[in-house]
Parts: sequence; C-alpha cells; structure tokens
Amino acid sequence: MCGRYSLTSELDRLLPRLQGPLPAGLRQHYAPRPQIRPGEPLLLLRQEHGQLGAALALWGLLPSWVKDPGGCRRPINARAETVAEKASFRGPWRHHRCLIPADAFQEKGHQVRRADGAPFWLGGLWERWIGAEGSELDTCCVLTTTPNDLIAPVHHRMPVVVPDGLEEPWLAPCDGPALRALEPLLQPWDGSAWRLEPLPKPAPQCAPLDQEQLELPW
Repeated sequence: MCGRYSLTSELDRLLPRLQGPLPAGLRQHYAPRPQIRPGEPLLLLRQEHGQLGAALALWGLLPSWVKDPGGCRRPINARAETVAEKASFRGPWRHHRCLIPADAFQEKGHQVRRADGAPFWLGGLWERWIGAEGSELDTCCVLTTTPNDLIAPVHHRMPVVVPDGLEEPWLAPCDGPALRALEPLLQPWDGSAWRLEPLPKPAPQCAPLDQEQLELPW
C-alpha cells in the first residue's frame, strides 16, 4: 500500500507540472510537506469539464453514491488489478483519474525517491460527493500495483507511477480501447533510476494544511 508520501519541492519547481488555474490560496500558503498522511488534503492534477487544472482533495476516496459519509469506509488505495471491477473505483477509473505530485513515498521505515531527486506523479483516482443540501467534498486515493525488485524487500505493494509526458492521456476520461491502452501503466515500473533509503527516525511530522487558509470547498 501507499500510506505516506512527501512533497518537499518548492512551488516554483512544481508550477510547470500544475497546468491550469491553481487552488485558491495555494501560492500564499504552500509549504513543503515531509509527510502527507491519509485524511489530509493533498494537491493533485485532474481534468474536469475538458480542462486540466490543479485541485485539492482529501486523501481517502468517498464514492459519489454514498448517502451517509460518516459511516463509510474511505480507502486510501485502489488495487490496479481490480480497479475496473470494484464498485467504488470503476467509475473514477473511467472518468476521474488524477495525478498526485510527490518527491518520495514511504514504506516500513524506508523512503523511495528518484535518484535525481526530481518530483514525480503518483497515479490516482478522485471523486466528488455531493450532499443532500448541496455541499461538495472532493476525495482521492492512490493506485497500487505489485512491487518491482527495489520495493519487494520492504513491501508487497507499491504505488503506480505515471511517467512524465503521459499526463493528458492519463487524465482524459475514456472507455473501451482508450482505457485499455492505459493498463500497461498499471504494471510494476522500472526501479533502476530510483533509490530506497532508510527513513530518518523519528519520521518527519507535518501538521495538516490550514483548510480555512486554503479556502477548501468542504
């Protein structure tokens, strides 16, 4: 699984990746986050109404069809092998894929990052829940796959990583052959240009972002 990751890159380094308008307040209040955890708001890139744009969503996917969000399990990961079959994920897999910028992810006392230190894309799904009174809540989860040789010694799962340059086909809503064409991206990725490092102890902690400052829509 993927239950912790970091985004410590400066915003100026991320801006070329974050196409379209930015979430309100992000420029003023963005700060590097050495550990992002489930239940916290995270930054993602998505396509909505035909336009690419950055957004914020809570980590833990809430299906749009749920009536009572308080009593619903919110998965933080979706298995690539069954994403097209599970009721909670098959709709977002077709229409609401997203990309989550990261510069490392953490597993069992280790962190995994690119050897060059560059940020990368975690493949994810997002969904919008709308309450009876019209309130909206955007949530998301990270796709996982079987581990490559680098990750296998520390965990039996790893996040899907979408290569740079494939943002538009990954984000575009699709079905049929176009959707099946994305399936190779769900396979284990080559770890030769990556590094597995011990995580410093104690693990870095980071307080959740101030939701009022970021003007989140929930």
